[in-house]
Amino acid sequence: MAVDALLRVENLVKHFPIMAGTIVRRQVGQIHAVDGVSFDLHRGETLGLVGESGCGKSTTGRTILQLYRPTSGSVYLDGVDLARLNRKELRPVRRTMQMIFQDPYASLNPRLTVGEIVGDPLVVYREGSRRQIQEEVRTLLELVRLDPSYANRYPHEFSGGQRQRIGIARALALRPKLVVCDEPISALDVSIQAQIINLLVELQKQLHLTYLFIAHDLSMVRHVCDRVAVMYLGVIMELADSVGLYQDPLHPYTKALLSSVPIPDPVVEEKRKRVILSGEIPSPAHPPSGCRFRTRCPIAQPVCGETTPPLRELRPGHFAACHFA
Repeated sequence: MAVDALLRVENLVKHFPIMAGTIVRRQVGQIHAVDGVSFDLHRGETLGLVGESGCGKSTTGRTILQLYRPTSGSVYLDGVDLARLNRKELRPVRRTMQMIFQDPYASLNPRLTVGEIVGDPLVVYREGSRRQIQEEVRTLLELVRLDPSYANRYPHEFSGGQRQRIGIARALALRPKLVVCDEPISALDVSIQAQIINLLVELQKQLHLTYLFIAHDLSMVRHVCDRVAVMYLGVIMELADSVGLYQDPLHPYTKALLSSVPIPDPVVEEKRKRVILSGEIPSPAHPPSGCRFRTRCPIAQPVCGETTPPLRELRPGHFAACHFA
């Protein structure tokens, strides 16, 4: 592991069983949600994880946090392999890693007040007396730009953006080192998205946080993330710093994704060439042999179906999984 690496993921695999039968249940197949993902995440860094819906981004994030137990592979957080820990051993480690969920309407318990929601992690880990927890809840609400008097209100009294701020406050209650942001702005109005992004950036600097930022909005990722990993059908296709990836992508899939992002310059937009992918994403229950992208790739050759291309470093810090990159 690199000296400044907080998180290291090695060959992470997560398969979900496909069951059949009404009386006698048996496994008839498996969903290859995540299939051999590896990367490092450095302290204070924001790593973007992008790709089409269903490519395994959210499953990767949840498996890293051990919300899903991995089928195989290792997840090292500060040198400790989380995949090898049992439930009791994981409990003290969980406070150092938290998640901001995608849907602010579904991720907050409607029966609890905002104060109870934000203070729940502090109660679970016994972080002080009742009065001390109430004071910390007020501090956390101020941290996410909410009025501390809102602590006695319920989630249904807030807008989507305010609910997401409550979710952020809850995630930061125990001052974690690692925060997985699972598409935290995709369910919000466009007018609110920039506010939440700016808040996350400010909190990262203030609290020295490390983010794994899961998203499908490539234009947003470009401005938020230091490095970007592009996923397709459970596999990382390209990994590079955001400037290098956007200016000179090496993988055909990355080029196709970036060609779909509009450029706010009509002259440049009219001249540039779009990459149109044919066909549908294959089923994760029956992924293609060799390169996962070969069934839609415009430069695919017979070797692509015979050999799986490794994620290799083609330039300093720029990795791509393609035989012809």
